[in-house]
Amino acid sequence: MRIKWKAVALGAVGLLSACDGGSTNVNLADSQMTSGLVSMATANAGTSPAQSQMTDAIRLARQASFGPTPALLEQIAKVGIEGWIDQQLEARGSTYADLAVPRRRDLCKDADCSRRYFSRVPVAMRFYTDAVAAPDQLRQRVAFALSQMIVASEVEVFATSGIAGFNQLFLDNAFGNYRTLLKAVTLNPYMGQYLDMAGSNRSAPSENYAREMLQLFSMGPNQLNADGTPRRDATGGTIPNYGPDDIRGVSRALTGWDMARTGSGQGFNDDVRPMVPVPARYDSGEKRFLGVTVPAGASPQASVDAVVDAAFSHPSTPPFVSRHLIVHLVTANPSPAYVGRVARVFVNNGAGVRGDLKAVVRAILTDPEARTAPRNDRGKLKEPVLAMLSLARAIGMTTDGFAFMNRDTALGQPVMRAPSVFNFYPIDYPLPGSQTLRSPASKLFNSSTVLRFHNLVYDWTVRDNAAASEFRPQKWMGSAGTKLVWTTWETFGDNIDAMIAAVDVLVLGNTITPVQRAALRNAALAVNDKNTRLRARKRAQLLFYIAATSPQFLVDR
Repeated sequence: MRIKWKAVALGAVGLLSACDGGSTNVNLADSQMTSGLVSMATANAGTSPAQSQMTDAIRLARQASFGPTPALLEQIAKVGIEGWIDQQLEARGSTYADLAVPRRRDLCKDADCSRRYFSRVPVAMRFYTDAVAAPDQLRQRVAFALSQMIVASEVEVFATSGIAGFNQLFLDNAFGNYRTLLKAVTLNPYMGQYLDMAGSNRSAPSENYAREMLQLFSMGPNQLNADGTPRRDATGGTIPNYGPDDIRGVSRALTGWDMARTGSGQGFNDDVRPMVPVPARYDSGEKRFLGVTVPAGASPQASVDAVVDAAFSHPSTPPFVSRHLIVHLVTANPSPAYVGRVARVFVNNGAGVRGDLKAVVRAILTDPEARTAPRNDRGKLKEPVLAMLSLARAIGMTTDGFAFMNRDTALGQPVMRAPSVFNFYPIDYPLPGSQTLRSPASKLFNSSTVLRFHNLVYDWTVRDNAAASEFRPQKWMGSAGTKLVWTTWETFGDNIDAMIAAVDVLVLGNTITPVQRAALRNAALAVNDKNTRLRARKRAQLLFYIAATSPQFLVDR
């Protein structure tokens, strides 16, 4: 039985890998079955307007959430693309605020204490928990994108409270103003420790934060046209945005800040509240950078504002930030026209406001390149974190996040522990085999990580071992564990075609071909346990394994 099952499954995997979609798919709006999930399972032939709307709803769910669910797709169908975006721009639910409570390191006497208060573990678990279930999906996706451009990492700084407070900035400012976020990051004590602005002294100013703020957090290293393409000099070379003197000037302007202290008397360093000025360490002389002059005698606060304003107002910042967000949300290869349209909204939201991220995100998701059927050079490869989360949401998992955190290091993307300030991958990483296309997440996929991802999918589907250690409640956190919820899938019974249709919607993006559908059907029929519910569950698990290890799942288009 198992040999036959595996052979049929491998055949189906091959067909899904070899074919691209486009055939008889599911129209959510025309389906009327129980449980929300089964409601997707009525096949609808042809390419009707309703069919196109369904496919675009799935595309939006992939772009603006951590993966489609029945409830999410039904809500998009109910209120429309722009209506759903409007709702999400106001939604809240995810938070790290309760974890952002500073602790004294010397009071930790055992491994559980250190893991709870001086590691990424609780914050990463919360990230995964909220990504699976919290209602503010778009806010979380934008916050995740911002955290991969403005990076501070547990590799250098271990405090749980600092990690939580730093990442809370992205949740709070995901739809705020980019200048507000940039200043908050500049004065954040976790970032201050990570890039050495905390304690920077006029006698030896640290250039680390100054350099990375310009290179990665705002304008980028080279001058950009309004559409994100590089400006060129007479020889065709790129034109730097700044030089060593600019970095030195910025670093001098950012001296004289250090971590606040908690309480009074025997307080300790506070890695959550903004840093505070230390006048004795501040360089009060005249500073020049990026065409700006800060006069001698200006306050530390005025110097910080001058730096933030210079970076925020730079003409390269709108296309630089806009392209980064487009790449993380929609496509690894946006056209210059797409970047230019979004950058114009960054410059002016229509009411004369620069840096309005709510308007920028709306422009990204409603742009024709996001909403129309994409070409083959559009879309993007899911990074491991998004692949795990999308699989979990499609299945219907409930989780405390530990199972995900237990896996993300092996997959090359331990959230909040990037190997450097340059994140896990550059957004310009080339697509292997192409001279022109980019595929940032491809940097994380090699023979080792691909095999580990396949093993993860197998463990979370076909193996179905609810007693696995990664699913157990973590007593030291008082957490509830992870549950692989297959009860809804069992309600399909022997309606294999409906089950495949639902898997197509949630996992394959409504792209399955007749040949692929037949291959999945044959794979499911190879499962013939006598118990009806067990048979349905095992068929669903096998279909998920085949579908979630296919390119149609791993590539969002």
